[in-house]
Amino acid sequence: MIRFLLSVVALAATASCHCTVAQLKDVVDVYLAGQVSGQSAQLNARIDNGTWLGYYENAKKLDISTGIVNKPLPITHNRTIYDTSICATYTEIVVNSTTDPYVIGTQLRFANHKVNRVDSIVTKPGDWLFNITGYAYWITQEDWSTIPEEKRDTRTTIRKAADAYLDLFNNPNTTVPWGTPCVRLEGGLYGDPGPNGTCAVGVPSGVPITRRRYVIDETVGAVEVLVDFGQSAWPDTHEFRIEGGKIRYVHTMTHCGTPNCGIL
Repeated sequence: MIRFLLSVVALAATASCHCTVAQLKDVVDVYLAGQVSGQSAQLNARIDNGTWLGYYENAKKLDISTGIVNKPLPITHNRTIYDTSICATYTEIVVNSTTDPYVIGTQLRFANHKVNRVDSIVTKPGDWLFNITGYAYWITQEDWSTIPEEKRDTRTTIRKAADAYLDLFNNPNTTVPWGTPCVRLEGGLYGDPGPNGTCAVGVPSGVPITRRRYVIDETVGAVEVLVDFGQSAWPDTHEFRIEGGKIRYVHTMTHCGTPNCGIL
């Protein structure tokens, strides 16, 4: 009987997480349209009230009616990865404005085919290395296209690569699967885009990166991780493109609350 009940519970959990890219994309499109118009009502209509965990910006829980989603933003770029294994998405948003620029990273998590958590990192001038001109330009120079099925890495490989990179900040002996080339886009600052570019530079030590929340899309070799960065637990997102088990691209956004985190 116990085994039967456990099987039923496992089956129910699997069913509750089942989703398709089309279903996820439909809600992401609603989210993006609402952000452009500054109207959160359509997104509100897609919330699963029975399992709702909340709306968060920069690790702070807010009423959705007071969030950035209610501010009309002329989005100039967006890219989304879809995790059908856990029913979650991550969307990178760029507002390339000379007067009111933003770079935003948003996780949507789902239950019963509806949204049950929204978690955004919202960055703007004053945040770590923020430079909208640099960010908007360099994202157009990268290839985040679909990887042929026979060349795709597994979820485990993709996640391990991201974890190795994040672990390195607090353990310099960590072995990281660096790709060559590898380039990091950090707030707007770009690394060496040449054929020998490396991401194995500029990594501090003694910096714990905790409370990791993942969205993984094997079709494009991508994993995004929402984290608390450092002893100050700055709200942060790191997104990676993994090709052949190696790190190819890294995108980071960090909100610190003080200009350039008080470092520069």
